[in-house]
Formats: sequence, structure tokens, C-alpha cells
Amino acid sequence: MTNVSGTPKKRSTKRGLFAFAVQTLEKEGWTVSRVPRGGKASLRLITRGKESHKVSIRTSQDTWIAFPRDRSGKDGWVTLDEVDYVVAASVNEKANPTEARIHMIPGDEARDRFNRAFAARKAAQHTLPAGRGLWVSLYEKDAKDPVSHVGAGAGLAHPAIGVLNLTKDSLPGGVGDEDLDDEVDDDAVPAVPAPSAEEAALTIPEAKRRLAISLGVPESAIKISIEH
Repeated sequence: MTNVSGTPKKRSTKRGLFAFAVQTLEKEGWTVSRVPRGGKASLRLITRGKESHKVSIRTSQDTWIAFPRDRSGKDGWVTLDEVDYVVAASVNEKANPTEARIHMIPGDEARDRFNRAFAARKAAQHTLPAGRGLWVSLYEKDAKDPVSHVGAGAGLAHPAIGVLNLTKDSLPGGVGDEDLDDEVDDDAVPAVPAPSAEEAALTIPEAKRRLAISLGVPESAIKISIEH
């Protein structure tokens, strides 16, 4: 999927989060290497003694992580279905992040959370194009209402194995764009229920938000002009 909001700052932060995830895994005693013929940038093989796992490192600058559904429209998830763990590298909040956090989420649990999130949003008649990313919150509580919180909370269930204080330290470097999880955009809008007809008059920011949700793209990709 094309990265439509890859500003230099966002790309730099994305690289830093990925590098911090690798650094944290190594501090935990794992040897981190690329998956031979893995084909996907986010995939890594982690090995510690006789233990070995395939993981996907997902970065987030808004505390939501994403995986795309199978592009053919069949059941299943791109990359997520292949891994033993999801390593989530996220800031603690979108607006004014003060921490970078690394969470290690078992693959079976991550698949269950994403499957439940997909089923709930489909039942709520959300637009869910095949191949587009579906976003699940790390830090909201898993709840039926609002529907966008179904499957949330993996970051609460699995406390961070690594934390970087961003007010004192900078994210590490050493990672190139070819290493990033570009199957989905890192700064996209998670799906939310459609607004009711009784809502207040539509504003341009709200229109951009709704279009981003409907089309499965970031708000920054939406341009609205008014001619009068």
C-alpha cells in the first residue's frame, strides 16, 4: 500500500520506533534477523537459545496498530496470519507523546482481537475494503461500545517490555525505509460509527474525517476546496 502521509518527520519517527523495537528485543536477549524470503518488511525472526519465533514489528504514532485484510477478499490477515508475536512500537499518546513503548503480543491473541474488531465493525456496517488496514487501539479498553473499541487493549494486557522517555532521549536510528511496515499507513484514521442525521452542521475537518474513514486513507490525503 502506498504511504500517502509519509512526511519526513513521520518517516523519521517511524524508523525510530522500529529501531527501538529491535533494540528492546535485543536487550531482552533475542537475536533479531530478517526472515529469509519473508517478502514483508516488518517480519523478523527472533531467536533466544533454542527458542525461535516469527514476529511482525508494527509502529504507531497514534496508539492504534493495523493489519490489512486479505486483498483477495478471503478471510484472514496479511502478515498477521504468519506470525507468532506482534511487536507493537507505539508512542503513549498522539498529540504530545512523552514515551515510546514496546509491547510483545502473542499472535493468537492479536488475531482474536483483530477478528473480533472486524466482525463488530462489519456488523455495524462500517466500510471495510479488502486489502485496507483495520486499526485496533492499544490502550483503549476492550469494549462493545463504541464499536471501534472491540478488540482494543492489547497494550494494557501486555505491559511494555521497553520504555523510552522522549522528554530526555531521542529515538534510535539505523533503520532504513525498506525496513518499515508499509502494508498500511502509520497515521491513518481508525474506523468509527457513521454519524446520525441529527448531528450538527458539517464542517470541513469533520468532512475530511468522514471521507478518510470511508475511503480507508489518512485525513492528510483528503483535500477539500470550496468555490462560491
